[in-house]
Amino acid sequence: MSHTPYPDSYYAASANPVPARPALAGAHDTDVCVIGAGYTGLSTALFLLEQGFQVTVLEAARVGFGASGRNGGQIVNSYSRDLDVIEKQVGAKHARQLGEMAFEGARIIRDRVRQYAIDCDLKDGGVFAAVNQKQLRQLEEQKALWERHGHGELQLLDAQAIRGVVDTDRYVGGMLDLSGGHIHPLNLALGEAAAVESLGGVIHEQSAVVQVEQGATPVVHTAHGQVRARFVVVAGNAYLGGLLPPLAAKSMPCGTQVIATEPLSEEVARRLLPQDYCVEDCNYLLDYYRLSADRRLIFGGGVVYGARDPANIEALIRPKLARTFPALRNVRIDYAWTGNFLLTLSRLPQVGRLGDNIYYSQGCSGHGVTYTHVAGKVLAEAIRGQAERFDAFAALPHYPFPGGRLFRVPFTALGAWYYQLRDRFGV
Repeated sequence: MSHTPYPDSYYAASANPVPARPALAGAHDTDVCVIGAGYTGLSTALFLLEQGFQVTVLEAARVGFGASGRNGGQIVNSYSRDLDVIEKQVGAKHARQLGEMAFEGARIIRDRVRQYAIDCDLKDGGVFAAVNQKQLRQLEEQKALWERHGHGELQLLDAQAIRGVVDTDRYVGGMLDLSGGHIHPLNLALGEAAAVESLGGVIHEQSAVVQVEQGATPVVHTAHGQVRARFVVVAGNAYLGGLLPPLAAKSMPCGTQVIATEPLSEEVARRLLPQDYCVEDCNYLLDYYRLSADRRLIFGGGVVYGARDPANIEALIRPKLARTFPALRNVRIDYAWTGNFLLTLSRLPQVGRLGDNIYYSQGCSGHGVTYTHVAGKVLAEAIRGQAERFDAFAALPHYPFPGGRLFRVPFTALGAWYYQLRDRFGV
């Protein structure tokens, strides 16, 4: 049997030790079979196990192999489309329901880290950086919006204040979210997997699902085994492939690129990011960065629509890094990697059911670290028969990408180019 290794990333190189998890073999029965051992699947499994369910998790590769173990490691609240956009789409009452959950994911992550003693380099504080005055005005509106939905811990930063947060002259101001922060994302996933197993959950790696047999009692098949369950949770996101065609119809895998520099001296690291906050700018195709525990600058940005792996990731990201931190123009890059996330046309997550007993959540649209942890709780609630919060997500409207499967990539890239021009000219 072939074994899929982790991609050659900084996170894989600095991951905590993990036990061997054998592939599924033979026939098994369980209450809930979860497909995918990323944040969505692990969060769902953990909430269900805490409620006394028997849970089996099937992972095609390794725990945290996809976006959960490759992302920028930033704890960012709300959704990829903010609450004002949601309110325009679905009305004030519906937006209030989603607003109550928009800031829950960060709390869940901190609760998990504390409860299960997860070693994942958790740091507090995240900054949204404005490149122009238009973006700064939008941050002022965002602060008022979030506070209207009960989220405080926000501070506006003028041009002088943001220079005390990040040593660059690119920004005219920003907003600090003290409940944001950053983590080693793969170690968070590995810690959550260990928590799942500590409660009696079973995780099988190298166990790609090849068929989901629907019916009163679904059966999930892999190449060498099968799991019969009362419920199935589909949490494959951008790595689900064509397993369940209805879930692929209104979403598109996309790639994002990340680099990690050589370790910086303590003096340089303290000068660049003196508060050790993570930062993301407010552009449509944004840049994001933070310091690792060993003082590497982890810097990501850009999107490749259709999840095509670029030939030279460093060549794509280094100019962005140098534009923000000219002093690091010639810094050595030790790691460069890509990972896929699942994009929806609305940029809002897709949540629903296939039949009566197959649940899914997907399409975080690049905003998944916090949302996936909320999704796990919401899916677990629905399986327990408490579906009000599940229904709030499930009622969000979703549409196919313009151009269908053949032309969705060039059409989406054209739209992104338009918004990049608006960012460049501040309009």
